[in-house]
Amino acid sequence: MSSGAARLIEQLDPASTVLLTVECQRGVVGPDSALPELADAARTSGALARVARLVAAAHDTGVQVLHAVAERRPDGRGASHNARLFRAAERLPVQQLTGSTAVRVADPIPVSEDDLVVRRLHGLSPVAGTEVDALLRNFGCRTLVVTGVSANVAIPNAVFDAVNLGYTAVVPADAIAAVPADYTTAMVRNTLALVATVTTTDDVLAIWRGLRDGR
Repeated sequence: MSSGAARLIEQLDPASTVLLTVECQRGVVGPDSALPELADAARTSGALARVARLVAAAHDTGVQVLHAVAERRPDGRGASHNARLFRAAERLPVQQLTGSTAVRVADPIPVSEDDLVVRRLHGLSPVAGTEVDALLRNFGCRTLVVTGVSANVAIPNAVFDAVNLGYTAVVPADAIAAVPADYTTAMVRNTLALVATVTTTDDVLAIWRGLRDGR
């Protein structure tokens, strides 16, 4: 076994690992997405299906799952306005409104009663300014597996924040997506690989399967 494989097995210990899905909500990656190009990239690349496989495996292996959802109050209170992205989102035909179907976790991702959904009303990161850090510490987390969308903004934010807070970030590169689709490869190679352990969905699944089966 290579040193890299042994390190990944250690990093993915179910007792100290949390799986984070980022903005895998109906209004982002679902069929009625506010961002159809991103939804298409997540689905046609297979990234969304791989997120679903990782979540199902986490449930089977005892790995805690957190779903990070971005939403907005109908009155806009607390929403950020200090970037072009936020202003553009206000004009989209589908709004990620609190309590709407748009902010529900998208199919085919399974959600168990043990999963936690962390909702944010502001900012770009699913970690900074949310409950995520406190929850991770309470779970005894050392490794955060980051999946979802988008590799343009929220995924690198999550990875940087996790690393800055002292966690090890693991990124299954085939379980994230961006627009344009080939930007994912550039982001992983030139940025995420510098700060996170980059792997594949199959490698994570194989490790969790082996740990579950006692191999």
